[in-house]
Amino acid sequence: IVLLCTGGGCFVMQVVDEIYDKYAAKQLGLERQGQVCLMMHSGSRGLGHQVATDALQLMCKAAMTRKNPIHLNDPQLSCAPIHSEEGQLYLRSMAAAANFAWVNRSTITFMARQAFSKVFKQDADDLDMHVVYDISHNTAKLEEHSIGEPVLIGGSMGTCSYVLVGTHTGEKETFSSTCHGAGRVLSRSGSRRKLDYDHVTSELADRGVSMRVASPKLIVEEAPESYKDVTAVVNTCHQAGISSKVVKMRPIAVVKG
Repeated sequence: IVLLCTGGGCFVMQVVDEIYDKYAAKQLGLERQGQVCLMMHSGSRGLGHQVATDALQLMCKAAMTRKNPIHLNDPQLSCAPIHSEEGQLYLRSMAAAANFAWVNRSTITFMARQAFSKVFKQDADDLDMHVVYDISHNTAKLEEHSIGEPVLIGGSMGTCSYVLVGTHTGEKETFSSTCHGAGRVLSRSGSRRKLDYDHVTSELADRGVSMRVASPKLIVEEAPESYKDVTAVVNTCHQAGISSKVVKMRPIAVVKG
């Protein structure tokens, strides 16, 4: 089973548009302007959602039955001691969902390599198709932070994406954290109310962006106008020193979940 997440899930064909850090870009294999790249955003889908739902219910119940009960204003703030029965169950379940997500992305990557190989009649390795980075942003795990790790910042269907790297400042000031994306300015329901489908598709076509989408409503939900300016967000992180720009990529084809 190969799945793209609905909503923010996507598979984008892009080209390297601008290079800001030639050394870092070369280390990542993204050193040529016009170079074709593929970026995907997908995970464990309903499995991960169910893991979270079940864990929240279990932790909320456990919090109320402890010797010193914890009263929560929001069930999504539920928590558990890491070594408790419910804490360990959640970690195991989360790891299983993360493994599913990793296999899902690996399978999509394999299929993309096969498609490029078929079209260009060359082996994917000969086309220099290699994975730059694969990371999950919705899991909790023990790790050692490493200076200079890639940071993938996806834009919307009609805007650019960025690759950044971590910095010493980011390690000290934000515990090695930076932005995940641009962030929405319109909710999905707000986008459906305020944006016109024909206008959005026409604008994307004018930008030379080809689309394949499972549901037409996703076009307006994920329209460029639904999101903040990704360039402004990335520039803020760069100027603050918590991550450093390496390359900007421009979309040429988008597949939405």
